[in-house]
Amino acid sequence: MEFHDSHEVIFEEKNQSVAKRTFVPFLIFTMAFGVGLGILIGRYAICDQDRDQPRSAAQPSYNREATPDISQQIISGVEAGNIREYLRGLTEFPHLAGTDADYQQARELHDFWKSVGLDEAFITPYDVLLSYPNTTDPSVMNRIFVYDNNDAIQWESELYEPILHPSENKSEVVPPFNAYSAPGNVTSSELVYVNYGRLEDLQWLVNNKSVNITGRILIARYGKIFRGDKVRLASRYGAAGIILFSDPMDYSYGDNAKVYPDDWWLPDTGTQRGTTFMGKGDPLTPGYPATDTAYRVDENSLKGNYLPNIPVHPIGYGVAKRLLGYMGGEEVPESWRGAINTTYRIGGPLQNSGWKIRIRISTRNVRKKTYNVFGLIRGEVEPDRYVLLGNHRDAWVFGAIDPSSGTAVMKEVSRVMGGLVKANKWRPRRTIIFCSWGAEEYGLIGSTEWIEQYIKNLAERAVVYINVDIAVTGNHTLSGGATPLVHSALYEATKNVPNPNPAQISQGIRTVYDNWKIATAKEGATKPKIDPLGSGSDFASFVQQIGLPSVDLTYEYDKEKYKIASYPLYHSKYETFFAVDKYLDPGFQFHKAMGQIWGELARNLADSLIIPFDVRDYARILQDLVTELNSSYTGAILLSKMSLDKLSEAASNFSDEVNQFYMMQQNVDKSNPYAVRRINDQLLQLDRAFTDPAGIPDRPQARHVLFAESSVNAYAGSSFPGLIDSTFEITGSPNESERWEIVKKHYSAIIFAIQSATSSLRDVTKFMPVV
Repeated sequence: MEFHDSHEVIFEEKNQSVAKRTFVPFLIFTMAFGVGLGILIGRYAICDQDRDQPRSAAQPSYNREATPDISQQIISGVEAGNIREYLRGLTEFPHLAGTDADYQQARELHDFWKSVGLDEAFITPYDVLLSYPNTTDPSVMNRIFVYDNNDAIQWESELYEPILHPSENKSEVVPPFNAYSAPGNVTSSELVYVNYGRLEDLQWLVNNKSVNITGRILIARYGKIFRGDKVRLASRYGAAGIILFSDPMDYSYGDNAKVYPDDWWLPDTGTQRGTTFMGKGDPLTPGYPATDTAYRVDENSLKGNYLPNIPVHPIGYGVAKRLLGYMGGEEVPESWRGAINTTYRIGGPLQNSGWKIRIRISTRNVRKKTYNVFGLIRGEVEPDRYVLLGNHRDAWVFGAIDPSSGTAVMKEVSRVMGGLVKANKWRPRRTIIFCSWGAEEYGLIGSTEWIEQYIKNLAERAVVYINVDIAVTGNHTLSGGATPLVHSALYEATKNVPNPNPAQISQGIRTVYDNWKIATAKEGATKPKIDPLGSGSDFASFVQQIGLPSVDLTYEYDKEKYKIASYPLYHSKYETFFAVDKYLDPGFQFHKAMGQIWGELARNLADSLIIPFDVRDYARILQDLVTELNSSYTGAILLSKMSLDKLSEAASNFSDEVNQFYMMQQNVDKSNPYAVRRINDQLLQLDRAFTDPAGIPDRPQARHVLFAESSVNAYAGSSFPGLIDSTFEITGSPNESERWEIVKKHYSAIIFAIQSATSSLRDVTKFMPVV
């Protein structure tokens, strides 16, 4: 039988009532907790990129325009005093590539970037071939001797430049040398003066003066072309060795000029160090990064083409005066005379019968570690797109101008940008990477090795490279070199930066752009002059191996007033902090302006919704190149064998497509992230389309068919370089027919590259034209 106690029934009803009262607040708490947890997950797990700063719901981060006030915060944040102190520290000791001092600077820069708010900083080493003189045994150290007819030494050069200012008194100063010189003792009874050692100089001596260069020692003045070209040409003409000197006409202001330490002019003891390597990157690992697993070629296989096979040694114009005084032969023509107070002669046998000249070189090549340093600000919206800012760190001695003026400015730009990120005031749309390259002076080694290692990543993701090798060589005007896509952005950046010259501001010349235009615009030009990019600094491999839009900037002296080859103290031990602080930029206002330009240009390229590349500049410059080719000596040679009509047609078609793309770019739906990304990707691929994977004839590392350095002067830019090189001295050459086939093949490659660039700008589903 079944029955229920009344107490049991009452207890059950009471428990149900309590349970109802308890469940209601529990349900509310659970719902609130769930909503909060969802918000947290959405905020920090799904939308991790938005943690750095709040965004309006009406303006999602993916299609926001650049923040207007950040531009002024970056420009106004750059401080001249900081740059001055950075430069003082960077130049306290010599920091030659591959030395302990070089590595120490790399560590210090790494730690600096971590301290100022950059997201990451890291160091990448490479094992590369460098070159050093003997500094321990005076009996074999690099020297030049003059012997009499009894083989007694009548004169010998000094091992080191004398100390002219207390700041130079450092034991780490390397004696003057030319990197990668072949070692050896070379003696000759003849010394031949070859002017600048250019091809036309050697040809004139051989063809017009019947001078025999074979087996002789040559003496040439620095300037006009890259020193490595001088050595290679001398070797090809059979010279036994070559001496390079800095003539006061090119690096000073005559014998009576006030010189360092009383002014910025080169003293007669100042000696220009420098590399003679004719390639880019580590000599032993061409085309591949110098990592532990890299295959290395035999060094001897590089001699005579990429590395010298004859001794070479640099001297100052005081030593050159002594050597020129020993020379015989007829006087040189007026155009060959420099500014040393002596008679310039062609040479041949020395004036004293039986006397001889000897070059003793003990420079040796050795494997060493060099280091790149990187500081990174991660992009908020497009972290996979990189805006690269670069400067090399190594110097021949103190390097206060080359490169530490640029390093000091880059440190200040990174401090300003890092501070804004650290304070959660700003984060760029795209990733910004600060790059400090190692061993640039030896042949763009650090940057080239990095590009070779990460070329797949960079070819897909890099937006632009902005190079400031030297921030300031004078206080006259900005000097800019750039590939066409960056012209417009560079102009806009300089319009936003105040003129660092207060006297000009009072005359209404208020911005860097205003000054730049007045100083460089040719008659009838409406904009400042931007030079094409050759080589000689770290932008070269970015342009040539990737086809990356690039810029190279410096503030320079008045080249119309001073007809000199370079800033006077170039690569000498006298390139000190004292010289910069006292003569080049007292107050560091021009360094400050360079930092403002660099920072503003980088900000615009990293933060704008649409990458600020103007494709119309590319069309204009391509048309100019075609017009110039048609009217040039090279064009006349080409027309004698082939028609240039197809080139003109390709350039015209490219211009038509550029105009259509520009209209599409202006009318893109900026609220559609896919449409924005599509336009930006097309802009990124345009310069890449002008590269040929096979390289231009005989230069596989030079792949840009429109812009590359000249084959006879690595410093200078050359338009349609493959055609210029291939037609050089082609008429009447023994293999003329074979060379014409090379010309025709490369001509076809140029037209194909222009057509490829044209197709890259078309609507992405209509890249194939209808036939």
